[in-house]
Order: sequence, then structure tokens, then C-alpha cells
Amino acid sequence: MTVVEPRLTLERQLLREHTLLIACDEVGRGALAGPVAVGAVVIDAQAARRRVPAGLRDSKLVPEHKRADVAARATAWVQAGAVGWASADEIDRIGIIRALGEAALRALAQLRADGVAPEQAIVLLDGNHDYITPAGGVGLRVRPRIKADRDCASAAAASVIAKVARDAHMTALHDEHPVYEWRQNKGYASPAHREAIRHNGLSPYHRASWAIADAPTLF
Repeated sequence: MTVVEPRLTLERQLLREHTLLIACDEVGRGALAGPVAVGAVVIDAQAARRRVPAGLRDSKLVPEHKRADVAARATAWVQAGAVGWASADEIDRIGIIRALGEAALRALAQLRADGVAPEQAIVLLDGNHDYITPAGGVGLRVRPRIKADRDCASAAAASVIAKVARDAHMTALHDEHPVYEWRQNKGYASPAHREAIRHNGLSPYHRASWAIADAPTLF
């Protein structure tokens, strides 16, 4: 399979009209357990002229043992970065799309606290749907782009930074409920994970409103 290397073509185009670009991408959307995370990174025209960090790809295409190093290079390349979160409980209460929007707004709020003005930027969002504006992102200019995490280096950076952060979070939760093997599956629907749910029910970190809701709960 040919691996597409992300480029900065779209970023350079958008930065002709905007001072800053914020790229956002989510991880954990399809997991059975744990939060969803949205990474957000900031670049300007100067950063868009620099070489793309070595090995940077959509996080799904970066081998697990290399992700931390790639994320560190991506963090050093961008002007600022943040990860916003929405818990499994929030996903159950408001739905995954609204939860993605809330997580993105939290990431943008972190950037704002670091001195970035999201309202002055163009927000490049991986996917075909703007979930940020309906969640309360009034005044933001959001540009959805299908496969941005594959094709655009800034979105790939947001993807791998968020992936490493979420994987670390799920690994830390493993010791609370080792039966689900989150250290290995990171909350996704591996056969061992589903088997553990069938035998042990749901933990507080599972998304109980999803298709796994027919399993009994532990608490």
C-alpha cells in the first residue's frame, strides 16, 4: 500500500488569506471506552515554509512504537498545541458529535490561554462535517476537509499529538480495570475487550449508550 506523505499545500494556500491556521483532528471517536480527544495545533506562514517533521503521518499510519517521537517532533514544529477532551459520560449524555465539538472548544480554549486568538485564524478540521460551530464556536472560521489528517501536515500533527495523549490516558486507566486490557486496545473493540465486557459488564469509563449498552453494568 502506498503511504501518502502529508504536505503543506493547503496550509500555504489558506495562510495567504489568514494570519494563523489551527488544524484540528479527533481520536477515540470509535472506541467503546474512554474519552474522545481533539488535538489542535497552530502554524503560521513561516512554519508552513519549514520542512515537515520526519515521519509525520496521520496517527493511524504511524507505528505505535514511533508515535511518541513523531509527536515530539510535531510539537516542536508547531507554534502551539493543545488537546481537548470529552468523557464517556458526556458522550452518553450529549452524543458523540456534540462531544467532539465540546472537546474541540476545550482545545481551542487552551490555545487561547496560551495567547492564541482562534477567532483570527482559519480552523482546518479533518472530516466532512463542522462539529465545532454548532457546539458554540461562534465567530470561528471552520474549514472541514476530508482526509486532512492524511494530506495536510498540520492536521497530521494534531492527529498524532492527540493520539499519543489519549493512548497514555487509556494506559493509565488500565490498572484500575485490567480485565479490559486497555493497555493493549486503548478502549477500542478488540475481541478480548468485547469478551471482557460480556463476562464483567461495563466500567464507568465505557460508553454505555452505545451498542454495548446491553451488557450489565458494574456500578
